[in-house]
Amino acid sequence: MSGHSKWSTIKRAKGKTDAARGRMFTKLIREITAAARTSGGDPDANPRLRTAILAAKAANMPADNVKKAIQKGTGELEGVAYDEVQYEAYGPAGVAILIQTLTDNKNRTVSEIRHILSKNGGNLGEAGCVAWMFHKLGQIEVDASAANEDVVIEAALEAGASDVVNFGSTFSVTTAPNELDTVKGALEGKKIPVANAEVAMVPQTMIKLEDRSAEQMLKLMEALEEHDDVQKVYANFDIDDSILERLSSE
Repeated sequence: MSGHSKWSTIKRAKGKTDAARGRMFTKLIREITAAARTSGGDPDANPRLRTAILAAKAANMPADNVKKAIQKGTGELEGVAYDEVQYEAYGPAGVAILIQTLTDNKNRTVSEIRHILSKNGGNLGEAGCVAWMFHKLGQIEVDASAANEDVVIEAALEAGASDVVNFGSTFSVTTAPNELDTVKGALEGKKIPVANAEVAMVPQTMIKLEDRSAEQMLKLMEALEEHDDVQKVYANFDIDDSILERLSSE
């Protein structure tokens, strides 16, 4: 399973705590505001905003919070203007990392991210050093315990998905970015529950991590995603399930 898919599973488990839910809401509000500011407040005409609203609903965010976030983005309500900045970095064992942020203070954010990286066996790279290793794709995760594999494959491929992979606990459906909503809708139309759907930066190649570097990488991912300005983190690591289960339970 890809590092991104594994990390998504861990995040959902950790997201059950109140503190994690609070951070999630903060990040979702920023994303909704930024999406509305960039391309308007109509989700039907703004795919990025539509995806952010769906993520907010999946996280059980109150509708009033979503409305206010949109209004701050469109200027109907006063709000902070966030800059979108992507950082590229290397983690333990040379893992490639993309860090997407929304910040109101670039100098503070880059300083704090550099500190997190250096503290956890990583370092900040130059623009373009690792971005070429990732492709932008739609990714949909389905809980394998709640759906039949053959039904998922048939529904996804008929709707235009490019691939479906069984990772044991989850089915990972890959689409072109502009086909994400269509495929997600087709799955839900077949009563297949979607655990997560997003446009993600998917690595082309993976780096296998063992005990020490695996532990360090997971700590780095968690530290980065706990930072208020960080929206998404993508990395090309792979960890055996047995090691992952042991580390994630500690």
